[in-house]
Amino acid sequence: MLYTDFKNIAQAQQTFQIKYTESSFIKYISLMPSKQFMEEWTFNENNIDMFSSEASRCENVIYPVLREVYKHFSDKYTLWSHRSLNYDNVLCGTPDYLFTTKSELGKTVLGLPILIAVEAKQNNFAAGWGQCLAELVSIQKINADDNKTVYGIVTDGELWQFGKLQQQVFTKHKERITITEMPKLFGAIGFL
Repeated sequence: MLYTDFKNIAQAQQTFQIKYTESSFIKYISLMPSKQFMEEWTFNENNIDMFSSEASRCENVIYPVLREVYKHFSDKYTLWSHRSLNYDNVLCGTPDYLFTTKSELGKTVLGLPILIAVEAKQNNFAAGWGQCLAELVSIQKINADDNKTVYGIVTDGELWQFGKLQQQVFTKHKERITITEMPKLFGAIGFL
């Protein structure tokens, strides 16, 4: 099985016996995009069809946002793009993006603990959350600590949803953030 085999959150819940809840758990931090980022963003908005496909959303929207937030935390963490993450034959595949603790061995080695998995889906949040929850279960097992909270993001680039897994309880953040709320989006990702 692969992470992509989980087509909705209920399937992942039943497979791994995960309880589902909803709450507002994000405590937004003050984190603004840089002037340079906003200039690039405006250029892309005016000249590139940023939302035409999942690949375009990843390259032109999601990765640039994650990278800009990551710059504020690059001394402690590493941002990974399309890095294979395998625990066993059921929990395996390639999340779109990961945030991990920076490895003492350098930028080529995945550091532990793994903190955040980000799944990009073009307008299919049901499948995105099934896949992301399976990735979070895998991360818990790889981290060897199900008491440590791990976070997930599912986005189509325009709408961003957030969740967390602690032990056997998945909590989905009630509020969804749109790309037009850039400072709020940066604050939410920075909180995670």
